[in-house]
Amino acid sequence: MAQLSDDCFAFGGKLMSVEQAQALIAERIPPLAEVEPAGLRQALGRVLAEDLRAPLPLPPFFNSAVDGYAFRHADLAAEGETRLPIAARLQAGQAAAPIAPGTAIRIFTGAPMPDGADTVMMQEDAREEDGAVLLLPGLKRGANCRPAGEDVARGALALPAGRRLLPQDLGLAAALGLTQLPVRRRVRVGVFSTGDELAEPGRPLGAAQTYDSNRFTLLALLDGLPVAASDLGILADEPQATAAALTAAAATHDLLLTSGGVSTGEADHVKAAIDQGGRLVFWRLAIKPGRPAAMGVIGGTPVVGLPGNPVAAVVTFLHLARPLVLRLAGALPEALPRFPAEAAFAYRKKAGRREYVRVRLSEGDGLPRAEKFAREGAGLLTSLTQSDALAELPEEVTSVAPGDRIRVLPFRGMF
Repeated sequence: MAQLSDDCFAFGGKLMSVEQAQALIAERIPPLAEVEPAGLRQALGRVLAEDLRAPLPLPPFFNSAVDGYAFRHADLAAEGETRLPIAARLQAGQAAAPIAPGTAIRIFTGAPMPDGADTVMMQEDAREEDGAVLLLPGLKRGANCRPAGEDVARGALALPAGRRLLPQDLGLAAALGLTQLPVRRRVRVGVFSTGDELAEPGRPLGAAQTYDSNRFTLLALLDGLPVAASDLGILADEPQATAAALTAAAATHDLLLTSGGVSTGEADHVKAAIDQGGRLVFWRLAIKPGRPAAMGVIGGTPVVGLPGNPVAAVVTFLHLARPLVLRLAGALPEALPRFPAEAAFAYRKKAGRREYVRVRLSEGDGLPRAEKFAREGAGLLTSLTQSDALAELPEEVTSVAPGDRIRVLPFRGMF
């Protein structure tokens, strides 16, 4: 478990930019130290703990890249066709005998090149006749061949430490003959919701209650990360109980996430509970939606208090909790995917804060068109389910007009 000092997030400014928050995380959060082996079928999405260097070259031997005819380039006439008798037929997986001068071998993709052969002519460019092959002039030495180590040389860096393993990474590891990889332990994350106004889905609603949605959204977002997430339920609006629950959970988790209870209302007890059990640094992020967010440390465990409004909770998760999880997991930094689009809406905003506007995307002339969702409330879950992306409007921007070039963060690349 990462044991952080109480002041590891200390920051003197009133409003913290996204970049400042992420730089602080990268600078002051140490990755978890524990490493464990994972079989290739279990390693998907895990974080590689050590550089993987190739124990053998890929490909491991000189081989043919095509179906065709292998021969000595010295036997190819500079002009006119070259006629060479076909001495053998060689398929992938068969051992190759040395080639005799003045002969050719019918060879197939992936088969090892016979000793002495250095060039392959594709079958489409040659023709067989009475047990011989007729080769065209002009082919360069080494054509249509794959040297040993062309893909990865023996001892070369195949995968760097900190990489979140993708399907193709596991294929590469298998091609190198490996059956398991050293990976970082999963980050143990506990997730609370807060508030007497929340009810557990499936149970009767009180007169002034709504069903809790944030906890399930956050748990689902965590499923895409190298974590072991725990559903810790709903915290009632009771200061001492909240403090006790956070302190107890901090002892068995690497990170705690809460939603709600971090603003300045009389029933907002999370930031006070963090301060009571450890140290609070109240991050008021210079973003909309999502400005009220608390971060601190209880018993060496980082605690992130996200806003209660669903859209704000998602935005702050992506910019605070996600990079924090990746840092604890020992992963290399991963920027959220962004791509350019053309605004199909007009919008005004204040300077000095970054805003995220929910948009639908459609095909445009060159760039995708981004059309703003009709309503703006941070509590509108349908603004997420009926949108495709977040349009990111930087701090210096004060207005957007139709036709302006903007950046968008697509949901399918983030979730």
